[in-house]
Amino acid sequence: MIHLERVADEIQNVGLYDLVLQDVEKIAGKTKPPKDEILEIIHTHPQILEDYKQINLEYNISNLHIRPIDIDSVSPSCKEEARAFNENLRQLKEIEKYTLDFEQSSTLVIIFSIEFFVLFSVQYFIVLLNLKDWQWWIYTLFALSVLFAWLYAKKVRKLYEKNSKIFYEKYAQTQALLTKLEQKGCIRKEDLIVKECEEHV
Repeated sequence: MIHLERVADEIQNVGLYDLVLQDVEKIAGKTKPPKDEILEIIHTHPQILEDYKQINLEYNISNLHIRPIDIDSVSPSCKEEARAFNENLRQLKEIEKYTLDFEQSSTLVIIFSIEFFVLFSVQYFIVLLNLKDWQWWIYTLFALSVLFAWLYAKKVRKLYEKNSKIFYEKYAQTQALLTKLEQKGCIRKEDLIVKECEEHV
């Protein structure tokens, strides 16, 4: 449910993807390759698409380039499946962020940032406030904060793994449902594709 034409266009023209464009230019061996060449590189180098998707998720932009079905526009025999598709799409967008690699997620960055701040505070209390008599208590508190951060990171990693699995299972179901609706003549997939990201306009 990702529109590769849109991907190529955004890599070529949107500044947010400049790092991806640089990788594409290295592969192509020239600057500003045409759109059809970018599409070819996306097909032959899957990491380019993965990098594009990761940037989107980091900026809360969905990689699901498809809009919900207008229930009022479909025939009564299609409504139930169209509603199921819309609900699946809503759930997919909700948990899409968990498809990011946890090691590269903002959650891990936040945890490390907090620990760095705690370490800085520990040094401040001991050195600047002359609390050398209390330093072992302070270091113990720091060690406990590191343990807490490690346990929290472990818990969040499990959440990422669980929701990522749910996402890919539901993604397959939703794709199958979309194909079925199109085969039944309920919708045209082409009419549901979001060809331009509002965040870039």
